[in-house]
Amino acid sequence: MSEYIGIVVAFVFAAAFAALNIVLASVLGPKKPSRVKYEPFECGQAPLSVPIGRLSVKFYLTAILFILFDVELVFLYPWAVVYRALGAPGLAQMGIFLGILMAGFFYAWDNGALDWQ
Repeated sequence: MSEYIGIVVAFVFAAAFAALNIVLASVLGPKKPSRVKYEPFECGQAPLSVPIGRLSVKFYLTAILFILFDVELVFLYPWAVVYRALGAPGLAQMGIFLGILMAGFFYAWDNGALDWQ
């Protein structure tokens, strides 16, 4: 358990630093609200209209698929680091994991979840 103390200390320092910056910015920062500051701002241009309405379901499907494949990479990296120690059973387990993942990818592709229109 003692090997994790450095990681915990780093997370505590990072959280404390972030919280300190947020508190200092809200306390010491200038507060001059105006009507111009509350207007919507988009890429340096005045927007054509105020954004109202709902986003398409395709947006959320694309976001979920991105998260799914991002999590896949999170599992692949540690596996690659200890691959030699795992041997053939580890390769088979990762093959099953990637097979299930790719089945989901091809299912989403076939149903048009990746087509943006």
